[in-house]
Amino acid sequence: MPTSKYSRSAHISLECLKVKKDEKVLIIADQNKLSIAWALFDAAFEIGANVQLVRIPVAVTHGEEPPDPLPEYMRKFDAIIAPTTKSISHTAARRNASRNGVRIATMPDILDETFIRALDANYEEIAVKCQNLRQLMLKAKSIRVQSPSGTDITFSKKRRFPLVDTGILCNRGDFSNLPAGEVFVAPVEESAQGIIAFDGSMAGVGLLEQPLVVTIRDGYAQNVSGFGAEKLLIMLNAFGPHGHNLAEFGIGTNDKATLCGSPLEDEKVIGTVHFAFGDNITMGGKVAVALHIDGIIRKPSVWFDDQLIMENGAFAVTGIG
Repeated sequence: MPTSKYSRSAHISLECLKVKKDEKVLIIADQNKLSIAWALFDAAFEIGANVQLVRIPVAVTHGEEPPDPLPEYMRKFDAIIAPTTKSISHTAARRNASRNGVRIATMPDILDETFIRALDANYEEIAVKCQNLRQLMLKAKSIRVQSPSGTDITFSKKRRFPLVDTGILCNRGDFSNLPAGEVFVAPVEESAQGIIAFDGSMAGVGLLEQPLVVTIRDGYAQNVSGFGAEKLLIMLNAFGPHGHNLAEFGIGTNDKATLCGSPLEDEKVIGTVHFAFGDNITMGGKVAVALHIDGIIRKPSVWFDDQLIMENGAFAVTGIG
């Protein structure tokens, strides 16, 4: 099959992972992402890597474990790239491979347009933005988010370490999405109180024509209303209380990303923030569940303690915007 339109982004992906000749590289994909997977395979082959492609069934949920014997097999490689319909980021298989020193880039539900456009970013600049923002978040004890659509939520960040998704994967065990560009943290369980009005997109729903409003009490989604509410509730309810856990807060830092309906790209868009429900053990939380779904908020205002970090989607501090 022709892969020329994917070739540049495929090579950029391998550059992010610093893939070298003779390294063992594994491409994990399902039937919906094979065009991108084969482009990555060809690019790795051109470099001289020892590359293999494994096709897995399309998973039901983000965070579902890949089938045996793949989890154990993943530990045997130098680098893994996973363009899949559902995310393997928040799986024990991915975590164990990372602990074993494998450099991993996941591409959950990546669109062709995202692969072609948003991969071609300056990851050195993204890394600087992420690290500067992380240093500010690191000092905060609490975070508050408001938005014109009705978001007003506060949560504790005490003793939680924010993580960065820079797209630069040069060390053993490094892990990132591609395209990259976010700083994120797991809110302390049961600490979040308020309302989240998602108005960008939601995993499993797509672009939001009207706000999707979720009331958060003691860290859990309670009431859900608005556009796509039924779909979101079906996903959350399938996993009981753990599915309702407010798992993640993140801020986008990729200037090549645009809102398109795919959370992989949408959560990286500068001028947005995102919250996720479900699993947070991957980012230092305490909830392990086979679900992790992100929703996007446009034009947010964000405070770290009393310091204004973003105002209506624009960074209010130097070194980031």
